[in-house]
Amino acid sequence: MLDALRRFPEQRRLRAPLVITFLTLLAVFAGIHLWRQARLAPSAAAPSRPPIEVSAQTVRPETLSQSLEATGALEAAQAVTLAPEVAGRVTAIHFEAGARVEAGTPLVELYDAPERAERADAAARVRFARLQYDRSRRLAPSDTVSRQLLDQREAELEQAEAALQRIDANLAQKTIRAPFAGLIGIRRVNLGQYVNAGEAMATLTALDRLYVNFTLPQQELAKLRVGGDATVRADAYPNATFPARINAIEPIVEPDTRNIRVQATLANPDQMLRPGLYVTVSVAQPVRANAILAPATAIQTSASGDSVFVVRNGRAELTRVTIGQRRGDSVVVETGLGADDIVITDGQIRLQPGVPVRVVGPDVASTPQ
Repeated sequence: MLDALRRFPEQRRLRAPLVITFLTLLAVFAGIHLWRQARLAPSAAAPSRPPIEVSAQTVRPETLSQSLEATGALEAAQAVTLAPEVAGRVTAIHFEAGARVEAGTPLVELYDAPERAERADAAARVRFARLQYDRSRRLAPSDTVSRQLLDQREAELEQAEAALQRIDANLAQKTIRAPFAGLIGIRRVNLGQYVNAGEAMATLTALDRLYVNFTLPQQELAKLRVGGDATVRADAYPNATFPARINAIEPIVEPDTRNIRVQATLANPDQMLRPGLYVTVSVAQPVRANAILAPATAIQTSASGDSVFVVRNGRAELTRVTIGQRRGDSVVVETGLGADDIVITDGQIRLQPGVPVRVVGPDVASTPQ
């Protein structure tokens, strides 16, 4: 009994820290519970949150002209590199770099004295063969000349004429002429220079009509047709547009890119455009009625998609949207918005769904509060 009494104070000392810890935890949990109850309980004295000031704009249906946009390059409808068919020494140059020439104009002449001498000999043979044939033909009715001799004279005449034509063809190869009217490029040959067959002398380009080649994604195939209208814009002339017309659509889709090659023609009477220029092509599409356009600043892009804040009953409501083409400072909204919706264009960074807002600025005629 005495031993038990002696151990009692020691047991009390051991239990005291446990009791204190338990009471402390109980007090903490009670405080947390009371704090949560105080937050959830409505308080008439607590001040209401003031609305956040934002800029907004009312979206309304518009009639929208549509087009397919692509980047293309210009190509001459007629362009050729001038080069001789045979080798020879340049004896005459009849053009200046940058000059305009007409079709058939002699441009470069090669040394042709041997061919001209051969032609004179061949022409003499033709004249003699023709005299022989004419004499035999006059004597044939009187049987002075046999039919066999007459046929022989006729064959000799034909052979002489063929030889003359062959020499004329060789002479024609010694003169390089313009195959069509156009603009001569930079000269690459000099007087007295020996040139080989196929060696470039200059370029000749017709600039009055050009091709524009461009590609579009395969999903746009149904929107293309031969004869469709297009508009061409070039960085060299930012304030000018050039009308074009689709003349060909490649029948095979490119296997690597799944794009469709398209070619259009455009008139270039003032020769403002040049082959090789990169241009922007707009292929006209049917006008779209009741299109919804929203300011580009209203669109918020995230990993989950595009969205906008819409003002409804004085509060900000986050709405998912599907966007289409960009038109200047606006974006076509395919789904998610309707006519007369009020979209917030500035101040979205401070917003959470459901917070009260107050629209400031002249873009909205009337805003529900």
